[in-house]
Amino acid sequence: MKKFTLSAAVAATIAIFAGAASAESNSAVLTIDGQEITLRAAAPDYIDVDEVISGWSFRTAETQALQMDDFDNPGMIFVDQAIDDWNTVDGSEGKSCASCHTGGPEEFAGLRAELPRWDEAQGKVMNMEDYINLSRVEHMGAEPWKWAKPRMDAMVALISLQSRGMPINVAVDGPAADMWEAGRELYYTRVGQLDMACSNCHEDNYGVMIRADHLSQGQINGFPTYRLKNAKLNSTHARFSGCMKNIRAQPFAVGSDEFRALELYVASRGNGLSVEGPSVRN
Repeated sequence: MKKFTLSAAVAATIAIFAGAASAESNSAVLTIDGQEITLRAAAPDYIDVDEVISGWSFRTAETQALQMDDFDNPGMIFVDQAIDDWNTVDGSEGKSCASCHTGGPEEFAGLRAELPRWDEAQGKVMNMEDYINLSRVEHMGAEPWKWAKPRMDAMVALISLQSRGMPINVAVDGPAADMWEAGRELYYTRVGQLDMACSNCHEDNYGVMIRADHLSQGQINGFPTYRLKNAKLNSTHARFSGCMKNIRAQPFAVGSDEFRALELYVASRGNGLSVEGPSVRN
């Protein structure tokens, strides 16, 4: 496995806070409502790890248990809120989501597993937030929702839930290739006062105990995720922003081209894992 050298300051920080490194889960199997979730898969040939591992596998037994039952999963509260929005008429066209999608959110089974993806009609790479706002603006005549805000994150969770258990299958070639390459470059670029890249934690040191938590591979197959730390749903771009702040870097804007590219690349690193969202993390 290829390894990158950490800066002296970061290496010292990890040495201070490191405990016994372990990428093994407290529970080997995640099953939700009888559906088994794929937690480990062979890594795509374009990344430098042997296998990809769900972030659930790095959590404590107590945190893992919250995701094993939808009645215990605090993220499901926001899914219920999104169902209300799904059925609420909004905008100049007098429509709700349910007006067009009469089969319910279930119509979107499989969508989350492919996102972000190139959309020929739109001529660009689209993610879930893009599709939600496209429907709101063009079909409902409603105002777009802001990214990384409660209503948007909840609707992303509701639609993602319809794909739970399906394998992530994000395309990295074709028209999306240039954006994917830009995301890959960002993933390996050191930034901030701590001079760190995404890869330093999530490729080189996953499984290491730093402070009171294990570093994971940074997989996003479980997003949006309910974080116990801030007691709310967290979007992928909000997590990217938080990571950049942690290494004392100026984050890119939520919804920016930079974070869109990074999302595409990071999503593809989880190809083969199951869609989990809404997941529960520390």
